[in-house]
Amino acid sequence: MAPPAADLDLAVRAQDKLDAPVKSLTGNTRLPAPLKYSGSLDVYESHDVTPVIGKEFPRLQLTDILGDDSKIRDLAILVSQRGVVFFRNQNIGVDDQKTLGQKLGELTGKPATSKLHRHALSNSKRGIAVDEHGRLDDEISVISSEQNRKLYDDRFSVGSKRLASEGWHADITFERIPSDYAILKITKLPGDGAGGDTLWASGYEAYSRLSAPIQKLAESLTATHYQPNFVNIQKKHGVELIDQDRGAPENTGLDFQASHPVIRTNPVTGWKSLFGAGHQVHAGWIDGVTTRESEILKAYFVQIIAENHDLQVRFKWGLNDLAIWDNRSVFHTATNDYEGKRQGNRVVSLGEKPYYDPASVNWREGVVAA
Repeated sequence: MAPPAADLDLAVRAQDKLDAPVKSLTGNTRLPAPLKYSGSLDVYESHDVTPVIGKEFPRLQLTDILGDDSKIRDLAILVSQRGVVFFRNQNIGVDDQKTLGQKLGELTGKPATSKLHRHALSNSKRGIAVDEHGRLDDEISVISSEQNRKLYDDRFSVGSKRLASEGWHADITFERIPSDYAILKITKLPGDGAGGDTLWASGYEAYSRLSAPIQKLAESLTATHYQPNFVNIQKKHGVELIDQDRGAPENTGLDFQASHPVIRTNPVTGWKSLFGAGHQVHAGWIDGVTTRESEILKAYFVQIIAENHDLQVRFKWGLNDLAIWDNRSVFHTATNDYEGKRQGNRVVSLGEKPYYDPASVNWREGVVAA
């Protein structure tokens, strides 16, 4: 919850000190202008999944374009514009998946200090292999239904009485340098393959659904993103967490807390996105307002995401299907409606320190301008 009003000044000063080394390390490492898609991927069959979010390449193998930087750059631009891009039955291995994850950010201007994320909890210490040879890798977050049910109790259990909409989030926003792109390849399907769909929601469109006065308010705010579950799990299950160098020099410690703009500018598109919302701020707060105001704003922002199905896209996974999304501008959530085991390999790239640029635009204006 929000800190007491009397503590706000001290809290702000403490955060300023926390952010000072970040500014010296990353500075203004941003693109001078939004990037333009060159059209190099137009030769491959593709279609938009909804008018607002999602694109699918049903036949393209990512390994066929991995050596072509112009196409990978265009792919990153498409992901940032459409929010999430889907690929079917991919033959890409974990090393190439990691290469792709790093290239997407490097070719679109991310800081040199931002590498692949090493997840504090979902890492090699859990002993889950990322391939058939038993390999363990800290730069691969293994998404395992079996592990989630063990560590998170009823949150990931079929038949849970909790609201499914509690799950909407963007990845690792509790880090001071959070993610730009993420790549998930599903390597194991539950039982007969039914269930386990993932949904994504457009942060661009969520911003555009706010009225002009609320947009202006949100643009003036920051929010503290906080993830206490990892330390709670550490205490309950006796697991070891990674507390140093989680892919960027700034991402250290076990506080799992960072303050970011509520409205974030995506440097690749130049579009505004709702960012400080969903499960990532469930245990956090909107900075500088009262506890009650914080809870009202948090509830409204997540309502915009969860209750507008026309800014969402739902993907039914097949074996070896792969999704790439931009964590700066989309939220996602799993569907825990299956009994069997489901597993996938996720690579999470780190990007820039989140910022809001007043010159950035509503995505609908940006599409017209392009």
